[in-house]
Amino acid sequence: MHPVTGSRASVPAMGRAPRLSADRVRTPPRMPAARPPIRSRADAETVALLHRAARVLIEEVPRLTDRIVALMKEREPAYRSAAVDPHEVWREVHDSLSHNVRSLVHPKETRESARSCAWRIGTDRAAQGFPLDALLHAYRIGCTVVWEQLLETASKEDPLGAQSLVHVAADVWNFVDEHCTLVATAYQEVERQLSWHRENRYRIIVAALLDGTARVSDFPEAEQVLGLPEQGRYAVVALEDADAPCRTPHSVKVGGGLRTVWHTAEGTAHAIVLLGDGDGDGGGGGVTGAERLVRGLEVPPGARAGVSPVVTGLAAITTARRLADTALRTRPAAGTAALLDERYPEALVVSSPDLGTALAERMLGPVLALESADREMLLATLAAWLETGGSARRAGGLLFCHRNTVLNRLRRYEQLTGRSLDHPREVMELSLALSAHRLLTS
Repeated sequence: MHPVTGSRASVPAMGRAPRLSADRVRTPPRMPAARPPIRSRADAETVALLHRAARVLIEEVPRLTDRIVALMKEREPAYRSAAVDPHEVWREVHDSLSHNVRSLVHPKETRESARSCAWRIGTDRAAQGFPLDALLHAYRIGCTVVWEQLLETASKEDPLGAQSLVHVAADVWNFVDEHCTLVATAYQEVERQLSWHRENRYRIIVAALLDGTARVSDFPEAEQVLGLPEQGRYAVVALEDADAPCRTPHSVKVGGGLRTVWHTAEGTAHAIVLLGDGDGDGGGGGVTGAERLVRGLEVPPGARAGVSPVVTGLAAITTARRLADTALRTRPAAGTAALLDERYPEALVVSSPDLGTALAERMLGPVLALESADREMLLATLAAWLETGGSARRAGGLLFCHRNTVLNRLRRYEQLTGRSLDHPREVMELSLALSAHRLLTS
């Protein structure tokens, strides 16, 4: 028995959610070839009685349509939606029912058109987002009504002969099973294509926000598809994992339950993170949203991450992405994240490597020309002295030597380079030069 619920209008509207219509299916799925028909066990007399009963039902299609539509609404909540147009439901159930009953009389002539009808119903329902289980339930409601009506009609004509219809029951329900399978297959094929379309559109929108090709007119769709408000507060995370470049970025945990959208391209993953309203810029000495994000970010042991400052609005995400990439280039330790707000000197160096190399040569050239052990000792002393705010005593504690040893090494640096560590400008340049040497030569 062919399904009888073929109403385009019977699919509830999707409210404010984006509707995916059939014209957005990239390639309409092709209906599979029909299976070879199963040879019926019914004798010619029984088949003739079935045909006579079916011809009577053809005249009863309007009444049967009323009954089936009423049962669909009673037994399947999806058909009680206020968005369903009852007139269109009735009309299309009527058309489908007429087609199906005629297929009982002329099965060979109508088999392919009946299968095409089932296939079309499945594709339409999937494109409109109607639940598959509700659709299949409605099919079986209609088929049951038609079968019961066939038995009743045959019994009126030939009470004894009607009992022989049990021999065609298997044929009828094999027909039902074939068409329900067709509906489900068509539905799943379209659902797969629409899922691909949604995922691809998702990727395209995220990529456009990150690379700056998104237009202002795209922002409402980005908000709808990605759940990212146009004027939200954001930070971007750049993740690089040399040990596992194929690692799924979604395995990286972002604390606080923040809305996070990932995108991976060319070995680097980026996450757009929607911060809460209270995650400001840290003015007045407070903790910034980006700092909170870094604290809650669980970076895999073999990976490194860079985190941008907080920006406002979708239009600023591409800037945040560039800043996150810069933070990543400052070479944070494996398993950690670098916050750009805490690494501006290093960021300046990696943003202009030629200038960084020139500055390192200017401030450290004679030191770098020393023998390895001597060179590393002086570089370590300079780094410790700068790290301790210019305290020879505390630098000595870090290096496990006396403060006078530190002072002697500092004087040697001054003698080798002609620089003075009493001048704040030269101390600043030395700090940048050490960063350049570490970041650009290691």
